[in-house]
Amino acid sequence: MWTCPKCGRTFQKQNQGHFCGKAPDSIDAYIMAQPEYTQEYLRAVRNAIRTALPEAEERISWSMPTFWKEHNIIQFAGFKKHIGLYPGPEAVEKFSAQLKDYKTSKGTIQFLYSSPLPLKMIADIALWCSQTGNHP
Repeated sequence: MWTCPKCGRTFQKQNQGHFCGKAPDSIDAYIMAQPEYTQEYLRAVRNAIRTALPEAEERISWSMPTFWKEHNIIQFAGFKKHIGLYPGPEAVEKFSAQLKDYKTSKGTIQFLYSSPLPLKMIADIALWCSQTGNHP
């Protein structure tokens, strides 16, 4: 167990990424609170999803940027070495052939900062989640 020295919360993993205190109230605030080297990647993911889902509302849910329309459609978040995309398990299964070069788990896809972001695929996944009703 590890306890954050800033906020006092306890986590299973050492140096677990989290927000100390109040969650951000907008995606802009979320991105600005992240380390500078991650912000460009986060903006690119946001823009890819926003372009695919122009009618979706941007929200913060579970302290993560979320695109919403009657339900959470897709979420993303910045971490130390990657961006996590949360389209749900059905999307990960549907796009499994295209995701073979990325780390995935049930409902989650990791895009390392050391590799180019597959923005077209991210947009396609978001659109698929919206059109099918499959969501996190």
